[in-house]
Amino acid sequence: MITIKSDREIALLRKAGKIVYDTHQYLKPFIREGITTRELDRLGEEFIRSQGATPSFKGYEGFPCALCISVNEEVVHGIPSDYQLQNGDIVSIDIGACYQGYHGDSAWTYPVGEINKEKKALLEHTEQALYEGLKAIHKDGHIGDIGEAIEKYALNYHLGVVKELVGHGVGTNVHEDPDVPNYGKSNTGPRLRKGMVIAVEPMLTLGSPDIYIDSNNDWTVITDDNQASAHFEHTVVVTDDGCEILTGE
Repeated sequence: MITIKSDREIALLRKAGKIVYDTHQYLKPFIREGITTRELDRLGEEFIRSQGATPSFKGYEGFPCALCISVNEEVVHGIPSDYQLQNGDIVSIDIGACYQGYHGDSAWTYPVGEINKEKKALLEHTEQALYEGLKAIHKDGHIGDIGEAIEKYALNYHLGVVKELVGHGVGTNVHEDPDVPNYGKSNTGPRLRKGMVIAVEPMLTLGSPDIYIDSNNDWTVITDDNQASAHFEHTVVVTDDGCEILTGE
């Protein structure tokens, strides 16, 4: 069921989103060669808790860590480990924070040291694809407007669009209705209403959009051809004249 959030709920979602944004900013100086993804997870969890919130993902359907940290060909749901980031890696950090029962959710993909031109283009265009999707949001529009905008932009730059993974509603649960695909057709799907809160999150690849789940942990999603993948996500609320980003400044 798709819910419309009250002003009180939006204020709490805005606070949760600000904590997620601040966690990303806190972690950025630590994203460098030699740090382990487990250490990034520890730092992120400590910061979230210091803000009076709890990590949304820890324990969610059994996920063992506070953050999802996915490196290079890992698309999403990477489990933090003793892997040390290397120069030339890209690392996607997906952060969720729950504040007084309401969630914020945002992912960003970062370069580690110097990355090659293909990865630079992947990051640039995946981030822009997110904003193309956000520009398509307007009251009385449709979910399909978002997906079409993202897909059209991604395909124009010959990037793979992962279709098995989608954005979602956000509220008292970190994943709510509706699904928000990164592909589709405008004027289709659920209608956008003022007060709807959704996470828009393109996941694009340098090669094939096909994916598989790592059988070693049953969580981490990996590109089938081992090409790099990027993930950018904001939680937003639909407004009279578009949307307000809740996980940014």
